Amino acid sequence: MRYKDQIDLLKLPHHIAIIMDGNGRWAKDKGKLRIFGHHKGVLSVRDVVEGACELDLKYLTLYTFSSENWNRPKLEVMAIMELMVTTIHKEIANFMKKNVRLNAIGDLHMLPKKCYNELNNAIETTAANTGLTLTLALSYSSRREIVQAAKNIASKVKSGELDINDIDEELFENNLYTGGMPDPELLIRTSGEHRISNYLLWQIAYAELYFTAKLWPDFRKEDLYEAILDYQKRERRFGMTSEQVN
Repeated sequence: MRYKDQIDLLKLPHHIAIIMDGNGRWAKDKGKLRIFGHHKGVLSVRDVVEGACELDLKYLTLYTFSSENWNRPKLEVMAIMELMVTTIHKEIANFMKKNVRLNAIGDLHMLPKKCYNELNNAIETTAANTGLTLTLALSYSSRREIVQAAKNIASKVKSGELDINDIDEELFENNLYTGGMPDPELLIRTSGEHRISNYLLWQIAYAELYFTAKLWPDFRKEDLYEAILDYQKRERRFGMTSEQVN
């Protein structure tokens, strides 16, 4: 039986986050340049988004480019940015067809102007879509996001717009890049690495973590379905006992 057929559609996670890791290693194993792996990784993104739409998932957030990735070789970074521009441009029609709303989080102004403009155009074009919200984490750092949220709140307190006693978890969450989105309930990381890599540190406080040895260019929607099945077999207690949950 296929993994998809075993999934309980009434117990789907509302939000899945993915650390797409392994493009470079995949290319190296094939004797190719790293950018070849990034190109193949785009096919995985397309297939996983299609799988998410087939299940009617509401939120999918992909760790696309971290703030630390700017330290990679200049030619690789330039190639990734150019790939991003062409991919986003090509995918707009598909997003409209599948009712996908594109979103982006991170320090987006660090992106090259051409990439930034293409991204904004896609976001505006798909803004009215009501299906899957696909969020790309670009030039993203969770620590920087948390620091920026603290600065925003501190500025409001300083100006008298906000009383310090009104600061709570909900207010803090609303000042994060992901304000208004539900926290991820499932975090998937490919490539066999077992770390979070500065990704959604606040938001994944109660997420189930799923690690797979598959490199990202080999990851497909069947692998997504397998991860969801694993998630559905787990007991989510949020500090309570099994007896309380059941």
